Amino acid sequence: MNSHLFLATFCVYIVLMIGFGWWMSRNDRGTGDDFLLGGRSVPIFLTIGTTVATMVGTGSSMGAVGFGYANGWGGALYGLGGSIGVLLLALCFAGVRRYRFMTMSEELSFYVGANRLVRNVVALFIYVACIGWLGAHILGGGLYLAWMADIPAWQAKMVVALGFGVYCVIGGYMAVVWTDTVQAIVLFVGFFLMAAVAVVEVGGFSEMTASMDAAATSFLAIDKVGLVPALSLITVIAVGVLATPSFRQRIYSGASVGSVRRSFLVTGCLYMLFSIVPAIIGMATYALNPNLENSNFAFPYLATEVLPLWLGLLLLVAGLSATMSSASSDAIAGVTTLIRDLYVLVKGRAPSAKSVVMLSRVGLVGTISLALAFALTSDNVIAYITKMVATVLAGMFVCGVLGRFWPRYNWQGAIASLVVASATSLTVISVESWSDYWGNPSIPAVGLAMAAGIVVSLFTPASELSEDQALELITEERERMEAVPDVPLRKGPAKA
Repeated sequence: MNSHLFLATFCVYIVLMIGFGWWMSRNDRGTGDDFLLGGRSVPIFLTIGTTVATMVGTGSSMGAVGFGYANGWGGALYGLGGSIGVLLLALCFAGVRRYRFMTMSEELSFYVGANRLVRNVVALFIYVACIGWLGAHILGGGLYLAWMADIPAWQAKMVVALGFGVYCVIGGYMAVVWTDTVQAIVLFVGFFLMAAVAVVEVGGFSEMTASMDAAATSFLAIDKVGLVPALSLITVIAVGVLATPSFRQRIYSGASVGSVRRSFLVTGCLYMLFSIVPAIIGMATYALNPNLENSNFAFPYLATEVLPLWLGLLLLVAGLSATMSSASSDAIAGVTTLIRDLYVLVKGRAPSAKSVVMLSRVGLVGTISLALAFALTSDNVIAYITKMVATVLAGMFVCGVLGRFWPRYNWQGAIASLVVASATSLTVISVESWSDYWGNPSIPAVGLAMAAGIVVSLFTPASELSEDQALELITEERERMEAVPDVPLRKGPAKA
């Protein structure tokens, strides 16, 4: 009986979010800039709300709790890596807001002379990354809803994808940031309340930790997880934040450099505080039932089988808020890249200004459908995320860091970084002993990609365009898309 109540509650919540998102975005002027970036005027409180909601996503609600169930304080590693990533974004990349980029591929190509090849390759990587993140969110939310509503996992994944997809398609970016802000409040209240009640249910903090083996209760569970795998998990999550397009979109859409930087600093501190919550929930669940077949079910088990019904309903909403807020952000980021970059790659020209919103909505449907197809083939959230990040995002992270802080970096070095990062990641994944040693491929992928980018840049010619010339070329192209229908793009002097 309760399973039907959980499903009904979720459906009502989705309808409310769809209505709220439409209402808050109803005054958009209908331009591509409004639909994809909120008119570049998102205020600080909404930037904080949407960034917090995106940070506390599927990894935290499903993956990190499950990791805490299996590895005790190791459940805090995910949050620690995420907070480091968003604080570094504030310190190192908030300033790129002044360049008025629209996509991360614009930004990374700007660092190497507005090179078209780099932009096209990065755009493909970004789109694949967004589909990967979306798949992870659909996967986590689907597993969670399937347990709580007692429906098949494939049906639950489809319901979750449909849920956030509708308000994305209807309201665009402003619908996402407003619903994210509401969901951030819900999920923070729900998660902290769940942790507190769970500790009481097991008889106190000492009883909770006593149920775990000693290695899992060591500092960050390093004695159990291992120092190198623990560092790898922190690294892969930090790299993911620094190279995930949805977080860059928060920079591009913010009202100013100052508001973006302050919002990221606040978010980083809040997320650092939050990082221990999944570990506590996971350990408390283990104390109550150490025999769960799948550790990813720790969160829904506690919500449905242990806690009072009213609290379980709140946590249903909180957990799915975490999933959908992150998913909607990645969907918008992916479609922005699809319309701004991949459309140009395929068609050789920008879409007309009047068609951007319509094409964006069609692109959202297609992108979410692709992610759903991938999500239907996997059932492990953390493994899915860490492998995808190391393979797709490590090279983009290196391009961003070297491009922003080393002027000698060029397009050849950028291509080398992207290729070496992916090749290294796939190699480590394919060799079982290496994968066991590192935990995930992030550290070797980033290290070798950094080395390759530096060496290749030093042995090839420097970029021919100055920073001002590169920015002018990108800005001219973007403004043409915004204002002039169907104007073919100039090839530009950047050489590939």
